[in-house]
Amino acid sequence: MKIKLSHIRNLGLIVGLISIFAFTSKRNATRRVEKLTIEFLEEQNPYITESAVNKLLIQNRNSIGKVAKEALVLNALEKRLDAHKLIKDSDVYLTVNGELKVNIRQRTPIARVNALPSFYVDDVGKTIPLSGNFTAHVPLVYNVKEKDVPEVYPLLKKIYDDEFMRKHIIQISKNNRGDYELKMRIYSFDIYFGKIEYIETKVNNLKAFYQKARKDKSIAEYAVVNLQYRNQVVCTKK
Repeated sequence: MKIKLSHIRNLGLIVGLISIFAFTSKRNATRRVEKLTIEFLEEQNPYITESAVNKLLIQNRNSIGKVAKEALVLNALEKRLDAHKLIKDSDVYLTVNGELKVNIRQRTPIARVNALPSFYVDDVGKTIPLSGNFTAHVPLVYNVKEKDVPEVYPLLKKIYDDEFMRKHIIQISKNNRGDYELKMRIYSFDIYFGKIEYIETKVNNLKAFYQKARKDKSIAEYAVVNLQYRNQVVCTKK
């Protein structure tokens, strides 16, 4: 008899716990989102605003605070945010106190293509629209169309990744022969890069020329620095 009473008590306890858990879960699910926090990860300029992110989250609703927690599908919210062309990826989650947290990583522009319409190229070679919130200080690219981006991207990435090139190169343009020319921030000579090949060698040749010309104080005398030949730098004076 004692054993049966013990079983009954244990069963009652289990049922009670299940009922409490179910009630709590239902109540928690029907609670409204108490707070929305949007955080932009990494130190980046604000190409997309918190207001724009909030609009993507609420869509047809007046406020995210009017949405019950059970109505939130976090994966769907992340997919909606990630589909935005200025957002690289997002992480959306709920805290135990009803706060909806959104972490955003923006795309990183590395060049701006002057076209109709103009657009950025990001650090993985994708095109992204200009931001109405902030203008990226990146090199300008001329005479290039969107279909040319895969061709020019390796050069743009090298300019972005290389400290010397990032500091000095402000313009890239494609001429009628399909070759590329570069312009520097300070010096007036043109850099004839040629085809986008042997990029590392050509950049090293440019650095070697720059150091030598700076050392002998002749750098202002040149009109063109030709890098198209892999094993030499051909310079033309003014």
